[in-house]
Amino acid sequence: MLTDFLLLFLLVFALATGWWLGRREKFRRQPPPGTLPELSKDYFVGLNYLLNEQPDEAIDTFVRALEVNSDTIETHIALGNLFRTRGESDRAVRVHQNLFARPSLSREQSERVQLELGKDFMAAGLLDRAERLLEELVNSHSQVGRSSQLLLVDLYEREKEWQKAIHTLTSSLLKENPRLHKAAAHYACELATELLSKNNFAAARKQLKQAQAFDAACIRATLLMAQLELQSGSAKAAIRLLLRIPGQDPSYIPAMLQTLVDAHLLLKQPGELANNLEKLLREHSYTSILLHLAETLRSLDRHQEALEKVSHHMRQQVSLKGVDYLIDLYLDQASGEERAHLITLRNLTRQLLEHKPEHQCTSCGFQSVQLYWQCPKCREWGSIKPIIGVEGE
Repeated sequence: MLTDFLLLFLLVFALATGWWLGRREKFRRQPPPGTLPELSKDYFVGLNYLLNEQPDEAIDTFVRALEVNSDTIETHIALGNLFRTRGESDRAVRVHQNLFARPSLSREQSERVQLELGKDFMAAGLLDRAERLLEELVNSHSQVGRSSQLLLVDLYEREKEWQKAIHTLTSSLLKENPRLHKAAAHYACELATELLSKNNFAAARKQLKQAQAFDAACIRATLLMAQLELQSGSAKAAIRLLLRIPGQDPSYIPAMLQTLVDAHLLLKQPGELANNLEKLLREHSYTSILLHLAETLRSLDRHQEALEKVSHHMRQQVSLKGVDYLIDLYLDQASGEERAHLITLRNLTRQLLEHKPEHQCTSCGFQSVQLYWQCPKCREWGSIKPIIGVEGE
């Protein structure tokens, strides 16, 4: 309702201003005696709709009544923008298309309207039409050109056209918008992921180096580079890369653990894996590290050590995943009625863990079971991290 009120207020104000400007020209364009200017007729028809609580009809009438001239062009642009923010993209398109068709617009005005029309099409989901309009503006030396570049990057991101998005990110645009460095690194990582799936290691490596050039702190690039080394048979190189991640951002340790395990298993070094996990656990008390360590100890027939370690950590920092795993360890040694009770208890913990979110966006709070590199809700890159606490790490 507040947006409707602002929109109608703006329309009424604009029409009143237009009427007053028209009155200044009355000596040059005097209407015939006994007639009322067309603007006044529509003005009062619109007011009648408004008084009868028909805001949509009132808005349409006011828009028709508002003449396009140098004094009202900003009002027309603002009206279209208000329609777009209200989610009425079709109306926004009509207003801006009507304005764009005017031959009297200056080049600067025409570019501004074209930019707004591109935004309208994006809001309406007509990305191909928006792309054509914005591509015509990117070479403009005005602020419109910069704004068009930013919108095109956003459009290509939505379409998953990662290479086009990178190509649109000029050095000057990156300099003016430092946060785009993180996004650009993820675009390169997306391309690298596609190449890795095809075992095209050389091209993937090139993309990952570009990602690191965009953002040296990009955890995803480090993780993908480690996976590349592992897939190409260089397990030692993969381990070296993975062990850098805790220094870059310890929040992503859980995301690297399986690759670390796979690399050590390829080298047939479970003992070295246990040592590395012990060191990580001393520095970062994550449940995921604890569980991987316990599983490694079990593979080395060190069952009692695994049980004691998990039990000790659960007394220090309890987590639902840790308790569930601890029950499994006790089940290895239980029998009879005690085993039946433990199975019942484990079934309860599994029900509590089922579909429980393990990750959360630090920007908007979105929660998910899996790790997304881009938040599906707010579309921020690299903002989703493991949940810390009883129900998480």
